[in-house]
Order: sequence, then structure tokens, then C-alpha cells
Amino acid sequence: MLVQLPRLTNSLREPFDIDQAYLQRKIILQSHNKTTNAGNPLDESELARKIVHRWKEASVEVRQVYKQFIGAVVELIDRDVPSEEFREIALTAYRLFSRSVEEDEVDKNINEKKVELQTVIGHGVSYANVRKVSSLAQKLSQSQPRDSGAVLVSEKHVNVSDDNSEFGADLVFTAPARFLVDVSLEDVELLGEESTSPSSSFIEGWYDKNDPINYHDAADRGNFNLSWLRDSCERIVGGSTSQLSRDDLAMAICRVLDSDKPGEEIAGDLLDLVGDSAFETVQDLISHRKELVDAIHHGLSVLKSNKMTPNSQSRMPSYGTQVTVQKESEKQIDKLRRKEEKRNRRGTEYGAESDMSAASFSSLLEASERKSPFDDLLGSGQGPNSLAVTALPQGTIRKHFKGYEEVIIPPTPTAQMKPGEKLIEIKELDDFAQAAFRGYKSLNRIQSRIFQTVYYTNENILVCAPTGAGKTNIAMISILHEIGQHFKDGYLHKDEFKIVYVAPMKALAAEVTSTFSHRLSPLNMCVRELTGDMQLSKNELEETQMIVTTPEKWDVITRKSSDMSLSILVKLLIIDEVHLLNDDRGPVIEALVARTLRQVESTQTMIRIVGLSATLPNYLEVAQFLRVNPEAGLFFFDSSYRPVPLAQQYIGISEQNFVARNELLNEICYKKVADSLRQGHQAMVFVHSRKDTAKTAEKLVELARKYEDLELFKNDTHPQFSLIKKEVVKSRNKDLVQLFESGVGVHHAGMLRADRGLTERLFSDGILKVLVCTATLAWGVNLPAHTVVIKGTQLYDPKAGGWRDLGMLDVMQIFGRAGRPQFDKSGEGIIITSHDKLAYYLRLLTSQLPIESQFISSLKDNLNAEVALGTVTNVKEACAWLGYTYLFIRMRLNPLAYGIGWDEVIADPSLSLKQRALVTDAARSLDKAKMMRFDEKSGNFYCTELGRIASHFYIQYSSVETYNEMLRRHMNDSEVIEMVAHSSEFANIVIREEEQNELEMLARTSCPLEVKGGPSNKHGKISILIQLYISRGSIDTFSLVSDAAYISASLARIMRALFEICLGRGWCEMSLFMLEYCKAVDRQIWPHLHPLRQFDKDLSPEILRKLEERGADLDRLQEMEEKDIGALIRYAPGGRLVKQYLGYFPWIQLSATVSPITRTVLKVDLLISSDFIWKDRFHGTSQRWWILVEDSENDHIYHSELFTLTKKMARGEPQKLSFTVPIFEPHPPQYYIRAVSDSWLYAEAFYTISFQKLALPEARTTHTELLDLKPLPVTSLGNNTYESLYSFSHFNPIQTQIFHVLYHTDNNVLLGAPTGSGKTISAELAMLRLFNTQPDMKVIYIAPLKAIVRERMHDWRKRLVSQLGKEMVEMTGDYTPDLMALLSADIIISTPEKWDGISRNWHSRSYVTKVGLMILDEIHLLGADRGPILELFILYLLQYSS
Repeated sequence: MLVQLPRLTNSLREPFDIDQAYLQRKIILQSHNKTTNAGNPLDESELARKIVHRWKEASVEVRQVYKQFIGAVVELIDRDVPSEEFREIALTAYRLFSRSVEEDEVDKNINEKKVELQTVIGHGVSYANVRKVSSLAQKLSQSQPRDSGAVLVSEKHVNVSDDNSEFGADLVFTAPARFLVDVSLEDVELLGEESTSPSSSFIEGWYDKNDPINYHDAADRGNFNLSWLRDSCERIVGGSTSQLSRDDLAMAICRVLDSDKPGEEIAGDLLDLVGDSAFETVQDLISHRKELVDAIHHGLSVLKSNKMTPNSQSRMPSYGTQVTVQKESEKQIDKLRRKEEKRNRRGTEYGAESDMSAASFSSLLEASERKSPFDDLLGSGQGPNSLAVTALPQGTIRKHFKGYEEVIIPPTPTAQMKPGEKLIEIKELDDFAQAAFRGYKSLNRIQSRIFQTVYYTNENILVCAPTGAGKTNIAMISILHEIGQHFKDGYLHKDEFKIVYVAPMKALAAEVTSTFSHRLSPLNMCVRELTGDMQLSKNELEETQMIVTTPEKWDVITRKSSDMSLSILVKLLIIDEVHLLNDDRGPVIEALVARTLRQVESTQTMIRIVGLSATLPNYLEVAQFLRVNPEAGLFFFDSSYRPVPLAQQYIGISEQNFVARNELLNEICYKKVADSLRQGHQAMVFVHSRKDTAKTAEKLVELARKYEDLELFKNDTHPQFSLIKKEVVKSRNKDLVQLFESGVGVHHAGMLRADRGLTERLFSDGILKVLVCTATLAWGVNLPAHTVVIKGTQLYDPKAGGWRDLGMLDVMQIFGRAGRPQFDKSGEGIIITSHDKLAYYLRLLTSQLPIESQFISSLKDNLNAEVALGTVTNVKEACAWLGYTYLFIRMRLNPLAYGIGWDEVIADPSLSLKQRALVTDAARSLDKAKMMRFDEKSGNFYCTELGRIASHFYIQYSSVETYNEMLRRHMNDSEVIEMVAHSSEFANIVIREEEQNELEMLARTSCPLEVKGGPSNKHGKISILIQLYISRGSIDTFSLVSDAAYISASLARIMRALFEICLGRGWCEMSLFMLEYCKAVDRQIWPHLHPLRQFDKDLSPEILRKLEERGADLDRLQEMEEKDIGALIRYAPGGRLVKQYLGYFPWIQLSATVSPITRTVLKVDLLISSDFIWKDRFHGTSQRWWILVEDSENDHIYHSELFTLTKKMARGEPQKLSFTVPIFEPHPPQYYIRAVSDSWLYAEAFYTISFQKLALPEARTTHTELLDLKPLPVTSLGNNTYESLYSFSHFNPIQTQIFHVLYHTDNNVLLGAPTGSGKTISAELAMLRLFNTQPDMKVIYIAPLKAIVRERMHDWRKRLVSQLGKEMVEMTGDYTPDLMALLSADIIISTPEKWDGISRNWHSRSYVTKVGLMILDEIHLLGADRGPILELFILYLLQYSS
């Protein structure tokens, strides 16, 4: 490879690394462009600049025509294509049709060029569409200024100065030959840029152009390999310029070429070897050193039995060799010095030297010409996928064809049963376990191997086994073991345990739920799905024993401390597809496992973890992460344990022209399918978009027609063909009906359920030979075929903001469908991808790709969740929590992958400092975003309301930062939508040229709000899609459909989170506004539309439109009669219908009473009564209402709570709510109490609390001043018996101050004092006074609670009663004494209700009139619910005492 030498003057300068500087500059430019292009509108579009001359200065008219032209191209293509493909088609269309043609020549021109256009697009196009494109291309060409000269249209001629490139980077520059020197690829990679010098130009070393050297063209010489070297050496030996034999000379040259010396030393050594006359050969040796060294290495590696030795890699001259100016004498001394060094170094020369000395040149030459299965690294692409395939299975064959390469990996033969290995019979299981295996005779090999550990121990388990090896049954065995532990006395205690099964996808969760509920039904176990699609109420969760969920859903549930009751009951956690740790969803699994393991340690309860995974290379670390004992619970099975051995074919298409590439893709796909059909098998073809299913199916049929192979696909010989045909014809899916004739089916999630079911049935019955489907089929339905073809590996992912490669999980799942266990001896999995991805997929599926942690990317969010949950409260605990993650395990084993240098590892081997640094950085960021408070000194974390909301609603940290910046107290509709569009959840959505026209049209038709930035801006696009979702608009472009679905999945929770944030800040206007938008998103109805649109399934659009036009709001409709409504909408029967649905609309009435507790606190008693007809279909089992107390003057909410109105409550008495609110001076005129429905738009009621006549307590309530008296001794009682009742010597200050009033007078006393200030002894003083003065009268002690009554009984029975010889009785709901006991009692202790019942008939009851002293404990309860009872019997007491 040719790179430039520095000029001579370099040796006279300070050392300056030009490459470092260049790379630095490039990075700065790129990061600069990244920031400026973040929300970059499409005006800067590359395609626009290629078609329109001086695009930046183009007029509005030209831009308009350009947009129309792009729209016409989108219509013409009529399918989903990656952006670069779209660009190519648009450019071709413009090139073909932009030249102006005479009127009468138009049709001829179109017909001529239509064929070329169809070749580019890859399918037939309609004449009308081509004509439209043609006329717009001409119009666009004519509307551009004449001076544009040759507008550069073809991709080949375009020289665009892209904004991302440095100025001048596009100028062609050829370095003068004398400054070029050959450098190895290894060194070039260090420079960061591949050299782009033409490989045919020879290095001319440092010799001047004028030197009379005779050059030959490379073409004459053939390849520069070891054969060429042998021939050259023969010429040199023949010319007798060398003393060595041919092979010795060749071997010596090999050693020199493969040394790590700088360029000029090698040249000198070679000249020493071959002599000056063979100067030209030295020239060639230096120029083609790389090819020769590669050949040497290849030969050595083949000699070492196909194993690459890491130490035999080439050592090339260091880059930028210095050129120095020397005298002849200095040169001679230098030469001697070098030779001496060479001699000293010979002993320590690295591995290749010793290999070479051992090998003869002839054997090396022979070995270098032998091909090894993966010699020239399969498809080494750029970026993360450029990985070497280190070892492919034995028997791998590689084939090269025109435009593509094929790697065939034979099926791994099934491993033989080992001696002593036997299959476990189902009858060996316990009786209850046999019920779950009904229909099975025995377990398979893998299940039998692990049975002992899974069924008879509590060990954590990790099973790595190929897809289709029966991992579901392993989960079943662990579930049965758990069930067995809760069988006591023949009865299953269901409320003692929960089992959680975490499946990676919703489709898989649904399949697992149906399988397990069917198989566990004999045990009366309840299995339910809990995903984003399937919510469960609290009761349903309590009744469920096994929950099948997705990682995200279970994470959300365990994040809420209110649901701890559920996670405490979990005894078994099964995690399916653990190898997802490598995926972007891996952090969720890490967070779940870490939380579970910490729960096990903190609560000391047993939770068993069972991990199921595909085969992966670093299973030991995954086992360590899941706390699996490698000796007992770790099981690893390779592909030889697959029930049906799998043959794999990897095809990499190297064709660059994308038209030819598409043709080739279809051809290869067809060829593979046809080969399978010829052998009598069925085939499934997986594509990556719904439209592509029918397109591919049609293409297969078209190619079958072309190659006259239609008979292969036909199915009319099937005995039931005519019957089934009748059934198929009934379907409304035209693709299904048309393709059925050819024996091909299509299947995707967009089809009706009935059509999908029919297709699945036809394929499993063998009537359809080929099924073209999307990946949903691999996940949701178990439908195997002998041959599975993955056609292309690019799929559209809105989360990644474009096309990405098919992930490991999907490929494994799809390959898992290859081979039907009951019919086939082997299955076949074929993947067709681009050549640069070939090595990546080979490594992926031959399990050579270690799993890394992705946890750092979401460390902030997960730390916030733990802080909000309360499990992490400081840096120390956070470090401990991080120690439970897979990240921590991988970080210590592979620090470089996580940005940790070796110097850090040496300084801190346990990585505890790195752990702490990660935690504190995340904590600082969270503190900055106000999601928690981080006290740096103490290291403590304090959760905030914002952090709790973000955790519960799964909002990303970066989104919270955005809301902190953009959320204000007053915002309008379009500002709110724009703010939501800025959420980082949607950060990856990008704008595409081909969507622009549709977005513009949607903005006009379906968006009632202003779109800031317009459709050519990223946030504008998201804003249009949000509005479109609420408007229920429809979309055509596939990528837009995916983007819209992705946005709508997160929209509801983001809106709810924003509502909670506003509520937390106490903003009343903004909270109500956000709640309105939450409901608008849930119901997909705009807040400005008629409320009755919420019944749009029952009321016709016509009626609703008329109601909106007439401006008839709900209050007006309530007052109108049926016939008046009928007249209003000009449809008489509609009046009754509208009136009926008005009755179902949720209305509630509020009334409130306010009582001040202090001057600053008010107590509000709110009565809520419902005023509508409850219908389960609309209202479910309960309706939730937000109760808000707001001060509209200060725009503040003083109280908010969520009230649940059940069906039973709605039909019964009005419901009462009590709460307190603050009130401030000066008093506002009023507060509003609002009840707003959580799910119905416009369903709200409000009540005004006026403060005009509010009587508040005095500003200063006077307390009795506590006098500074000398404590009274107990002897003041003047009675030895009384004195002996007390164990202390003096009364306390309060008792001292009131002693005289209580013990020496009969005055009524109100004693208000803090708890624990001796009020009970004060009451006893009054009792002792009564016993002194009126011993025949009774003491009544009223206590508000039974517990206080008991406590008093217990205390007085021990002290007073026994020592004073008095009788005492208890009177509560639990205990009623007889009349004699009451008559003889001196002390009666009672509850208010019980005494109230007796004292009502005080005339006829003598013992009531004999009351001398009544003690009312806790009299402050007079203002509570039981206050009226106290008031009543005090009235009676006053009556009969008077």
C-alpha cells in the first residue's frame, strides 16, 4: 500500500505527527457537524443538491416542483426501500427523463426508457406513474436557470461538497511518485484512513524520475506471489550474481521481507543479497512486499495445520521513515553497526523466523498455494461488524460465484448417547407432575441430563442450548419443583408463592402463556400474561400463580415500592433468552437480576433463578452473574444436541450496483427455495416488511415461470385441493387468493387473524409449499419447515432511526424454525446478506461472539429507579448494587471494552475506584436534573418527586432534562406537543426525503395544531405523527407507519408523567391541561371535539358532526327533550339515541362542608354522589376521579388525591372524603374543589368554597400559664390508703397547679394538656374526692376506644379497686354486664356508644341517676365523627343533674 514519505526537511524540524493532527481535526469537524445537524432540516439534502443546481439559492417554485417530483418517484416505487436505494432510483429517473422531448415523441421516449427504469426499481411500473415522473422531471429541468450548464445528475459524475466533509477534501490529488513508500495494512489502520492511492501505480522509492530504470507493467509479470519470487531467484542465480542456491536465496529474501526493519534497511539488505545488477527485482520486492508477506504468512499458517499463530503477523516498517543526509564514511560505519545489531538480535527474532528456518522454501511455496476454508477473511466490512472468523466447523465449504460468495456449514451430527445416559420416563415423575406432561412418554436428552438438578434441588440454573432443544420443558420442570414445595397434606397452598417467567417479546409471552395455562390447568394453576398489551388488576395479580411478562414490564412493577407485596411472594424467576444481555434491552435484565439478588440477601428469602439461553462462548461469566454454581447448576450443550441437526448456508452478495444486487438477491432466494422443493421439502422465506412479503412471493412465482419450474410449486394434486380452494376464495385478501394457485402463501401481522390462521393451517398441511413471512411468525407461532431462508438482513427499526442489521436473537429464532422434529432428519437455515456482514453473522451463529454488557448506557436511569425504590441510599450501597450487575463481571475481565485502560487496572485491580466513579458521575447528573439530591460530603442520596415520576413512568434521564428546560406554568397546545416531540425516547427518529410529500399532506389534513419547524424538521415530523395518532389518521409509507407505531407506544406514559410533574409542582391550569391531553391520547379524540365522540362506536359520525356544527354542548343537551335534540340534528330517531348516551356519560355532584381546625388549616368534608347510569361496557368495574382543591387566584393546587368510584358505590349512598387544606392571610375569595375524571374527557364537576362568612378561631388562643410552684408531696392527700396508691413522692407541675380544684372542690374541669403529662392521675384525684364526699355515688369513665377501656381496667384493677375495696365493671360492645353488677359497681368504664344507649332511658334506670362524676377521656374527639354522641349524653347528664 502506498503512503507518502515526509520531505527531506522533516529531519530538520521539530517532530510533528501530521496524521495525529489530521485525525484530530477530522474528529473536531465531525463532532461540530453533529451538533449543528441535530435537528437539521432536509433543505440540506444530498439528493436535492445533486438534482437541483445551486439548491441553496433555488426559488420556491423550483423547490415545489422538486418536492412533486420526489412524491411521484415514491408513488412509482410503491414499496419500502433504504434511503440510498431511493436516491439511486430518483437520480436515474431524473437522468432518463430530464431532457426535453418533442410533444409527439413523449410516448416513444417513455416506452424506451421505462424498461431501464423497471430494471432499477426491480419490478413492473404503471405507464401513468412513469408519465407523471417524466413530465415532472422535464418541468424541474426547465425551471432551473439556463446557466446551470451540465447539471450533474448521475451518481458517477457528482462531486458534491457535503457539509460533513472538510473544504477541499473532494479535490483529486495524486502524490508525486518519489514521495511514496509501501506500508502494511496494519500500519495504515493506525492512521485511521485507508490509503486511496491507485494500487497499479508503482512505488518509485526515493529514486528520481530521471533515473534510467527500465520498468515493466504489472500486468506482464502476473501475480506477485512466491512462484514469482522463485522465478526471480532462478533468474538471479542463473545470472551468477548470487553465491546461494535458488531456494536458499528465496528463503533469505522471505526472512528479510518479513522482518520489522524500516524501508531503507530492507532495501539495503536485499541489495546485499542479490547484488546491484538485480536492482529492478529489489524494486518489485519492495513495491509488492505486502502481497509477498501475505503469501509467506498464509503458507506458514497452512503448514501449522490451518491455525493462525498470533505471533506470525507481519511486522512492517514504521510509518513516515526518516530520510537523513550522510557522508560515504558515515554510511559505511552505520552499515557495520546495523550488521552487529542484526547478529545480536537474531536469537530473539520473533516466531515467524523460527517457523521459517524450520520450513524449506519448496514446502512454503506449496503451502501458500493451498487454499484454506477461510483464508482471506470472509467479508471483512467496516465498523463493528468487521470481525475475523477464527474457526469454522469442520467440513465447511466455500464457493465463489459471480457477485456473491457462499459458505456452507454442514449439520453437526447428533452426539451419541454416553454409557449410562438414559432418558427419564414421565412415569418416574410425581403424580402431580405427570399431569403437566400429558402426551409425553419421556424427556429428551437435554431435559434428562438436567432433570436431577432442576427437579430435586433449589440450585440456580443456567442452561445454554440450541434453539429448538426443548428449553420450555426445562422451565416446566423447575415450575413443577416449585409447585411440589407448596403441596402440603394433599393441598396446594396457592397464596404462598408466585412464579415469574420473563420472555423477551410480547408475541413470545402470549405463546408461553397459552402453552403453560393449558399444561398447568390440571393442577388448577392460574397463568396470566402481563405485558404492555395485557394489564392486570390488583385482584387478578393476587389470584395468579404464574405471571408471564416482558423484562420492561416486570422492571416497572418491581420499581414501585407499593407493589413490594407482589415481588416478596416470588419464589422462582425464569429468564428466557438470557443472551439478550448483549442487546440494547440487556440493561433491563441486569437491573432485574441485581434487584432480585439484593432482595434475596436483604430479606433472607429464597428466590430461585433459572436462566435459559442460546449457546454462547462466555457462559461462565453469565453463570457468575446469575449466581449459578458452575459445578452444580451450569449446563452447556452445543449444536450436536439439536433435535434436528441444522445445515447452514451463509451467502454474502458482493455486487455493488444495487439494481443488480436486488436481482441477484431474488435469484439466489429463488434458487435455494427451488432446490428445497425439488427434494420434496417445504420452505419458508423471511423478509423484513409487510409489503415485501407479497412482492417476494410474486417474484418467486415470476422466476418459476421464467425457468419453467411452476410445477414444483403447484399443489393441485392434493386430495383436498378443491375443498380448500373454495375456502380460500372466500378470503378478502387478494394476495392470499392469487398466490394460492401457485402454492405460495404470505403471512404477516397486518393480515386479518382468520387469514393468518388459514395460511398457517394450509402450510402445516403441506398444501402451500412456500411461505413468505415476516419475523413475527417465528416468534408467535410454532410452524416449522425443512428449509428457512432469511432474505436480506436489513430491517427498519424506528428505535434506531432507520435500517439496522437483523439481531442475533431474531436469526436464532428464525433458524430455530428449520427442521420439523417429527418428519425431518435435518433442517436447513440459509441467510442471504451483504458480503461485508458475512463474517459478522458467521461469528454470531458459530457462537464466537462474547456477550458484553450494555448497562453503562442506562446507568443513570437504573440508579434513579433504585434510589426511588429506597434500596440504594448512598454511594456505598450504589457500589454494592453495581457489583451485582453483569457489567461489573465483564468490566474486570475485559476492561478495554468499557473504556478502562490497563494502567487503571494495574492501579486498581478490583476496579472499586472505577465503580465509585461511575456511580458518582451518574449521581451528579441526576442531581443536576433534580431527579434526586446528592450530598457529595456524606455520599447520601435523597429521592425527589421528579425522580419518582421518572422511575414509575419509565422516562429517560435525558427526557427529564428536556422537560426541566421546556416545561412552563403556561403553555399552549402546540408547545406541549413540541415539547413531547423533543423527548429522548424519540431521539432516533430521522427525516427521509421520500416521506416529505406525505408528511406535508398529513400536516394539512390531520393536524389541527401548528407544526413548529414543519415536516422537514425532525421534531416537526414527530409532532405531525403525534397529532396524526390523536386524529386517527392513516399513513401509506411503511417507514412512517413504523415510526408512528413506535411513537404511539410511548406517548401515553410520557403524557401521564408530564401531568404528574405539573401536579407535583402545584400548577392548576397546566395540570388540568395535561390531564386533558392524557385522555386525548388514551381515547384518540381531540379535546376540542364533542364529548359524545367518546361513544363513537355507537353514535354515527353524522350525528356527532351535526352536534358539533350546532355547538350543542352537554349542559344544553341535558336540558333539551328527545324531540328537540332530534329536530336539532334533523334526524328524529337520533334524539332518543343521544339522550340515552347522555345518561351513560359520567356525571358526579359535589357538596362540601368546611370547618377550620386552626387559623391556617381547614378541614373539608366532601360528599360525592354519582348521577349517571352505570354500564360495564363503558365504565368497567370502577371509575377514577382526581379530586383537586385549587386557588385560582394564585394558580396553585393545595390538595390532590385519586378517588376510585366503584359500581357498588355509584349505586349506593353518596361517598364521603375528608382532608385538610391550608389557608393563608389575606384570605382569597374562594377555593375551588374540582373532580376530574381520569379517563373521560369533559367529565368534571366543581364546587366553590367561599371564605366570605368563614369564622376562624381567635388569632391567639390563651393557654393557662404554668406557674412556678413547689411540687406538692403525695402526703397532701391526707389519707394513708390514698397515698399508698402512688409509687412517687411528689405530683408533677400540672398536677400541683390543679390539685386544689380537683381534690377540694366540685367544679367542672376541662383539662387540655400534651400526651404523657399525667392526665389520668388528675382524673384519679377527682375520683378520690368523690369517694371522700359521696361514697355511694358512681364514677363513669368514657374512653373512645375499646383498647383504652381495657388498658384502664387492667391498670385500676391492680391499684385502685383492690386497695380501696371498690367494685368496677367494663361496658363495651364485647362485654355487657348484668343489672346487678351495674347497680353494685362504684366505677363503670364504657365506650361512648354503649353509655349513650343506657343514658337515653335515664328516667327508668336508677344507676344512671346515681352518677356523681363523669370523666370524658380524649374530649378533643368532639369534632370527629363520634362527636354528636358525646354531645348527646352530656345534654342528658345536664338534664338529670338539674
